[in-house]
Amino acid sequence: MLSEDLHVSGVHLSDQELLRAADGELPTRSAARTHAHLAACWSCRARMAEIEATIADFARAHRQTLDPQLPPIAGPRALLRVQLAELASNPPASSWRWLSQFTSPMRVAAFVCVAFFVAAVVGKLLLEHSTLRRAKSPVISSERGMEPDPNLTPGATRRVTLSDVCSMAHEEVVAEVSTSLRQEVLQEYGIVNAHPDDYEIDYLIAPGLGGVEEIHNLWPEPYTSATWNARVKDALEERLHELVCAGKLDLSTAQRDIATDWIAAYKKYFHTDRPLASHFVSNL
Repeated sequence: MLSEDLHVSGVHLSDQELLRAADGELPTRSAARTHAHLAACWSCRARMAEIEATIADFARAHRQTLDPQLPPIAGPRALLRVQLAELASNPPASSWRWLSQFTSPMRVAAFVCVAFFVAAVVGKLLLEHSTLRRAKSPVISSERGMEPDPNLTPGATRRVTLSDVCSMAHEEVVAEVSTSLRQEVLQEYGIVNAHPDDYEIDYLIAPGLGGVEEIHNLWPEPYTSATWNARVKDALEERLHELVCAGKLDLSTAQRDIATDWIAAYKKYFHTDRPLASHFVSNL
């Protein structure tokens, strides 16, 4: 079984979030969630280590490139005093020649090279990771809008036995949440003045699969979508519950599949690329 408030495998932090976390730029609440996710996710911890190693390589290259251009540590104050004395004794026009000593073309070139190095490395990391994620994803971008934000709703379960799950009445398999929790979820997703018929506050992992009624397992799923809507997901939840209780599907697999990508799970367990007509017409 999955532990309560577990970040389910397959739901990962983006490179932008990892970079902001490494730089300490995340808001307090987002930072807490990110640290909690990293504590539970090997993949994201490995990605964070790669990013931190890249930053360390940049710092090392920065020192190796610029340090040889800097004057020796011994005697810099004496040199400065001599230069200041020369500046005071020369006409104002000579100050530009003195200033140019500290902005030599070699040093400017070194700074430019380091900047290009950093931009190239970070850009390559972001491009490779973005391409990899797109290649692995079986769901097109228009379908992604019908799924929850993995940072707000990673999924959460309670410890249950197969007997607990399979003894649940049908109305408990797809349950409704309280009014107060509904408002909390809508606020979390930045939705105001929502009409009751516009959204179902849905469990990412349904109660009939061991899901819990808490904000990390809830999201506002639109009824208004003509294809991948709340009624279609309800059909998937019932299908997974039936397969688990018939001994044809492991409960932890059902939890992981629906939490990772419920649209891909629907296609997998109903063997179709589009919702069956009976799953969204008959419930309208």
